[in-house]
Amino acid sequence: MDRAQKRELVDRLNDQWKTSGVIVVAHYKGLTVAQMTDFRKRIKDAGGVVKVTKNRLAKLAVKGTDVESISDLLQGQTCVAYSEDPISAARVSVKYARENDKLIILGGAMGRTRLDSDGVKALADLPSLDELRGKLIGLLQAPAAKIARIVKEPGGMLARVLAAKGSEEAKAA
Repeated sequence: MDRAQKRELVDRLNDQWKTSGVIVVAHYKGLTVAQMTDFRKRIKDAGGVVKVTKNRLAKLAVKGTDVESISDLLQGQTCVAYSEDPISAARVSVKYARENDKLIILGGAMGRTRLDSDGVKALADLPSLDELRGKLIGLLQAPAAKIARIVKEPGGMLARVLAAKGSEEAKAA
């Protein structure tokens, strides 16, 4: 890779990391090509990207971004997983690290907030944006459903009383 290609890679990574919701840095030493391919596929399916690049180039790429605080994590055989969704890259990375002990989460960043490995794991345990939207909609719909049941109930009670009276008179006759 010549100097121009390196500059282009650094610029492209810098642009991508500026818009990322979360970045996760992990050691991948000992992963086979098949395992790394599987990890990349899972991250891609979740809407993220996994990059393996020289640490020196990655450190240049994080300069001037909100995630500049992770530059000291870029030592040894590291890969960087990132996504625009603030949870998906963390969730997939942590799940894969639990399944494969050779992927070790070092930390990451969410915006300007630096995360250690426990912070990334805590972030991964949060519900996704779609799950939160579903819960919010459920909370908003619950009062309306209760009001509809309460409004409908007096008519139902009246109908049951009349039916009971009618069956009592039918038995008496």
